[in-house]
Amino acid sequence: MLIADDHVTVREGLAAIIGRQPDMLVVGEAADGQACVERWLEYHPDVTLLDLRMPMLDGVGAIEAIRREDAAARLIVLTTFDTDHDITRAIVAGAKGYMLKDAQREELLECIRAVHAGEVRIPPLLLAKLASTVSGEALTGRELEVLTLLARGCSNKDIARQLLIGETTVKSHLRSIFTKLQVLSRTEALTEANRRGLIRL
Repeated sequence: MLIADDHVTVREGLAAIIGRQPDMLVVGEAADGQACVERWLEYHPDVTLLDLRMPMLDGVGAIEAIRREDAAARLIVLTTFDTDHDITRAIVAGAKGYMLKDAQREELLECIRAVHAGEVRIPPLLLAKLASTVSGEALTGRELEVLTLLARGCSNKDIARQLLIGETTVKSHLRSIFTKLQVLSRTEALTEANRRGLIRL
């Protein structure tokens, strides 16, 4: 087992819990995403437990780098972040498990054993969030740009000027955004986009 988290207390706590299990052994620890990839290449652990937000290279970047070396690598995300966007990025990158840090110890240990056995483990609540994102139509790059400028308080005219497009085109993008996010106003669109992790308010 390899553990990667930039918080030393979290890392040491996990190492202690896992180290006490008769069927588990911690072979390495890493304080950032880049070190996680390096430790993985060094030890080739059966299972890797990693955080999403880490310096040097985030969790998704680390997952992608490791899976380029071994597409069958068993990786579990353990994080405090549960937005649709975070979950989707991690699963698409190849995480086999996704757990929140407030999960019960027994849940985490069961997840580790299940992923080691070749299963995929995502808690039902997070799975529901993921399903709602996948079932909804994704925003285009231009729509995300419009949404980001909207979040900064820009008017339609401001958005048109910054993106070098007409105001009519901006309105067209907004209509599409409202439809995809299933909302009726700019305020609702920003609230829903923030909830999904598409923007940060």
